[in-house]
Amino acid sequence: MARYTGPKTRIARKFGEAIFGPDKVLSKKNYPPGQHGNSRKRKTSEYGIQLREKQKAKYTYGVLEKQFRNLFEKASRSKGITGEVLLQLLESRLDNIVYRLGIAPTRAAARQLVSHRHITVDGKVVNIPSYAVKAGQVIGVREKSKSLEVVSDALAGFNHSKYPWIEWDSQSMTGKFLHIPERTDIPENIKEQLIVELYSK
Repeated sequence: MARYTGPKTRIARKFGEAIFGPDKVLSKKNYPPGQHGNSRKRKTSEYGIQLREKQKAKYTYGVLEKQFRNLFEKASRSKGITGEVLLQLLESRLDNIVYRLGIAPTRAAARQLVSHRHITVDGKVVNIPSYAVKAGQVIGVREKSKSLEVVSDALAGFNHSKYPWIEWDSQSMTGKFLHIPERTDIPENIKEQLIVELYSK
């Protein structure tokens, strides 16, 4: 499936946030890209603000437009606040949980690990990044993949206590998805209500 493979710093500068992880260029050039990025002060319309928030969420979680729309429709049919449920569905994706567990340094790297059959769910290999993990399921690194440099480098010094909805067992290199996270626990700077307003038009 097609993925955004263009310059990530350009996208991060567009939103003014390091949505793909630490970015040295962004810290020096914290203004929009382009010839007039540092001087242009154009007023953005309400629609533009809402669209920008949706784009930011899509890029942050590495989800394409059709997938994102499907998740929104699923969230709107669910009980609870649509915007919060949308973020919870995004957080429950297997590639995101692999990233949150510290097995991979970025969501893109996590997606690659899943696609290349390095990740297991309840002991069985799952190679679908969008797989919806359920509470109680155990995510692990496949036995022959535990020595991968990308995995060991990512796990080195990673603080596993910062996400209260998952727990990590360093001995077995497995993590448990304890429960769906509360909105207050999700650290992403996304104004989900703007996305709901956009799709509600």
